[in-house]
This record gives sequence, C-alpha cells and structure tokens, in this order.
Amino acid sequence: MALLDVNIAISGAAGEGIQTIGSVLARSISRLGYAVFSWQEYESRIRGGLNSYSIRITDRPINSPRMDCDILVALNGPAADKYRSWLRDGGILVGEGATDSPLAVPFSKTATERWGKPVYANSLALGVLWGMLGADLDVIAATVEKTFADKGNDIVARNLEALKTGYEMAEKSCKGICPWKLEKRSEEYYLINGQPAIALGAVRAGCRFMAAYPMTPSTGIITFLAQQEDRLEVLTEQAEDEIAAVNMVIGAQFAGCRAMTATSGGGFALMVEALSLSGMTETPLVVVLAQRPGPATGLPTRTAQGDLLFALHAGHGEFPRCVLAPADPVEAFRLTVTAFNLADRFQIPVIIMTDQFLADSQFSIKDFDPGEVGPEFFLADPENIGEYRRYAVTEDGVSPRLYPGQSSHLVGADSDEHDEWGHITENLAEVARPMMEKRMRKMKSLRKMVPQPLFYLLEDAETVFVCWGSVRNALLEAVDRLREEGKKVGCLHFPGVWPLPEISLPEGRRWIAVEQNMTSQFGRLFACEYGISMDAPILRYDGLPITAEWIVTNFRA
Repeated sequence: MALLDVNIAISGAAGEGIQTIGSVLARSISRLGYAVFSWQEYESRIRGGLNSYSIRITDRPINSPRMDCDILVALNGPAADKYRSWLRDGGILVGEGATDSPLAVPFSKTATERWGKPVYANSLALGVLWGMLGADLDVIAATVEKTFADKGNDIVARNLEALKTGYEMAEKSCKGICPWKLEKRSEEYYLINGQPAIALGAVRAGCRFMAAYPMTPSTGIITFLAQQEDRLEVLTEQAEDEIAAVNMVIGAQFAGCRAMTATSGGGFALMVEALSLSGMTETPLVVVLAQRPGPATGLPTRTAQGDLLFALHAGHGEFPRCVLAPADPVEAFRLTVTAFNLADRFQIPVIIMTDQFLADSQFSIKDFDPGEVGPEFFLADPENIGEYRRYAVTEDGVSPRLYPGQSSHLVGADSDEHDEWGHITENLAEVARPMMEKRMRKMKSLRKMVPQPLFYLLEDAETVFVCWGSVRNALLEAVDRLREEGKKVGCLHFPGVWPLPEISLPEGRRWIAVEQNMTSQFGRLFACEYGISMDAPILRYDGLPITAEWIVTNFRA
C-alpha cells in the first residue's frame, strides 16, 4: 500500500474551468516529485451540465482511480449536491454548498468582487487546494504563470493574486483539519495520457500519414499529430467521413507509406468493408478503436469495453487480423509500434483497442526509454526477385510485398479473389481455395508473436482474475488489497487479445473475468480459446471506470 494516498475531486459545470484547475494542480504536484493519476468524468455538452476532474496523489505510481475522495471542490451548489456522496468519511467539502465546512468559499462571487470577473475563481480554488495540501506556493505559482503567459502580464498578475488569496484562506482555515504537507521530493515523473502516447508510438513506428474523422474519444490522436506535423514529419488529413479515412490509409500503405486511422465504435462500423479490403488485398492497416458505451451514439464521453467481439468479427469473409489492447500510456506507445510491425510483417489489419478512460486519463511514468522499441520493415528487395508474384503461395502465408514505383516490377492488388499475380480468378479448387488457406496460415506465426500476458501472483493463487486493456491497474491494486486480507488471488492481464497467445494455465483455480461490458466478452473468448470454466464475472457497464474498490466489493459479495 502507498504511504500517501490523497484523492481530490474538482466538480462544476462545463466552462467553469475544471480542466484548468485539474491540469495545473496535477502538473504542480508532479513537479513536487509525487506520483499523480487523474481522470475525467464529463457530460457530452460544451457548456453546463455537471462534470468532475479527479486527481489521486501517491508516493509511488498506482495509476488507477479512486471514487471516494478526501477533498471535494465544488464550483457551484448543484455540483456539491451531486458529488457529495463521493466524499469519504472525514472528507472535506470546499466551495459552494459547503455549509458545514470551514472552507465554504463562494469562489465565483469572491472572484467577481475582488477582480471583477468570475473567471479568476479557478486560481482562487487552486490556491485553496494548494494551501490545504501544505505545499510550497512558489511551485504552483510557476505553473500558473506558465499556463496564462500568453494572456498578458495583467491576466497573469491577477491569477497569481487570486492564487495567493486562496492559499492564505486555506492556511487560516485548515489548522487541525488538513493533515497533509507535501514536501519537495527527489523523484521525477512524467504525466501523459493515452492519446499522445499512441500518436508518439505511431511516429516511432515510422508512421508518416494519418487520416481520420473526429469521433470522441479518439480525436486527441490526430489533434496531437496535427499540432506537431512539422516537428514530427507526419501528414494529417481530416477526412469527410470514416469510410474515406480508412481507404486513404489503405491507399497510403499500398504506396509504401506507413499510415493509420483512429475512430470509435460508430466510425469503426463504417470502416468494416475497408477492413475486409485490407484482408483480401493483404495491405497492412492500423486502426485505433477507442471505445465508449453504445449502442448507436450511446454515451460519447464515458468509458466501456463493449466492442471486443465486434473487432474480432468485423468484416465479411474470413481473414487474419490482430487485436491489441494497452493498459496504460507506456504500453500504448509500445503496442502501437508493435501494431505497425505486425501489420507490416503479416500484411494484415491490426486493431488497437483503447477506451475513453485510457484516452483521457493522466498517468505518472518514469524510467521509460522510447528507444527500446522501434520500427521493423518487411518490404521485399526488388533486386532479389526474378518473376514477381504479389500473392505467391508460401509456407507461412506471407507473400513478397513491393510498392508501386519501387522498381520495374508490376505491383497490383485486387479485392476480387485472385491468383498469385493478382489477376481475378474463378478457378475455385486450384486457386481460390489455396489462396484462402495461404492467407489464414499467417495466424499460426502471428499467434507466436502476439504480446504475452502479465502473470501476477499466480503461484499460490486459488482465484485468478482475468482482464484486458485499461482495467489492469485497478485489478492489480485490488489483488494487492485482497492479498493483505489473506485472500489467495492473482491476476492474468492480456495486452494481446487476438489471437490469444499459446500459454500454459495452472489447473484447479477459480477464474473470474473483470471487464467493462455487460456480457463478459473477453471472459467468453478466454473460456472458448483455452477450454476454461469461468466463475461469475465482475463487470461494470455504467460508463464509469472500474476501481479497485469496485472489484474488492464485488468479490467479497
């Protein structure tokens, strides 16, 4: 268990500056040398509604959410009413509606009276929070100054004054009720969320083109790359729809340029025909599928893991594919590089499955070397090819691939069934059947190269929790807590969910799937592929992320 574990929730309406407060606070705490994990819970609207930004501060990286909070900041009365239930016993409510708290600060009213505009309520609230944590004012002042630097000196000065005012309020009111004092530590952490991690992983893999149509929660990937186009040497294109985007990417890959697209469930539904095109033409394709609750529009700003079986079976006809699911930004970076390499090696579509929770949450990382993974290229050498047969039948199913203009060889592709040269065929027994078998033979080699699962404390475990994707860190924390209670439990986490790797599983254990959907999609896949009988799963499908407390409570039940 962490020696320090403080959870803060900032609540209010969209447009009240919740993200500004949360971002500045998280970065400032990270600068002090503490591990920070933050996640957002927000409605699908630009203004109004009630949203929250939670920040968990620990002395070592845990990188999973807590729902119960030690400090709840309410920027308006309705927010205090909605989120009051999140306060743990002994927790402190700050701001509007905090009638029973010494820190019942009317942030907007105070900011308007003191500085003429309610917008300064953000820095006032930041000051109060910083004072409650007993941290050095200069550290957060530097972050505030940098955040508002492009607004002009007058704006910076007013925000710093509001920050100091809030800090002094907390110093006066917190005596005896705020037990924290965040001293500067020597540890160094970096804050990053899932979307930039995938974008940077793509660049590391040699991706030079991305086409996409904006769809929450995937949009941050192309936004990040578009903002850094010149520096990262990546071309981005906002297509007119998802159909155009995925076909642009297939075209780029055919021409020899590594490319990718990203979308969510509804957009992926539109890409399904092109997925089959990739499968038939054996053109590498990388698609990021950022999940959110469905069906239809569903809950655009919430999280879920409801698209797994859809991704496994999307497309007409049978063709090999790979599905990867990172748990955190470091794994997202690595698996994105892996996705490009596997797509290139086996000439198949590879789907990276993430979700709103991983996309929008900030994780603390350290000691990460991006150079430990890198691009691998598998284009054939045209100088060593006599007669070029694009779809040559080979033992492992992988045919030599060139791109147009690379040499004097004619390079073609066909979405009809074709012979080894890419010519349309109606020869069923001698051509069509061997071609199908050739393509599907790739799965044998692919299964050996899919990332291996994480085995955590399985040696003496009587119960093994099975999970995939972003649930991992919450489950690891839950396993540690249950172990402290004397429960013999362990965890098996899969970053590679299709094809499932060849592994040996211990016998005589209880197996429980933990995931964010209603039908235990991965649990059913796991049981089917490994012949395992599963116990009742632990599931969450209300749009909020799974927490360690959720797992522990449901396991005890």
